[in-house]
Amino acid sequence: MYEAVTRDIAVMVNPVFLEDQSEPEENHYVWAYTIQIENQGSETVQLRTRTWVITDSTGNVQEVHGDGVVGKQPVLHPGERFEYTSGAPLATPTGFMEGRYQMETKAGDVFDVQIPAFSLDSPHHAINVH
Repeated sequence: MYEAVTRDIAVMVNPVFLEDQSEPEENHYVWAYTIQIENQGSETVQLRTRTWVITDSTGNVQEVHGDGVVGKQPVLHPGERFEYTSGAPLATPTGFMEGRYQMETKAGDVFDVQIPAFSLDSPHHAINVH
């Protein structure tokens, strides 16, 4: 599990390779990732937007921007968690993702929360140990 905390908002990510949805002979590899967002602070916040930077093993970078996550803009009161699962396809057997959520407090203060960089590794990738 990967974790980052920004301004008392913890983001935990658990990626899983989806063998049954991947077609290595077609250069199509798919991962699911489950994210938990926990408000460890004293202010209520709402997740407004997301930005993802997805990089494959050839260095190809794709940026994804959008409102909320999985069609929602969850409100997190102090001590509350929100969890969702989404997915990402790549044309290579390995890569990584990172990003940020834009949060807003009830008072209208807007700030970014880091999504930790996490590795997307398939069993179709030979690992070289140096």
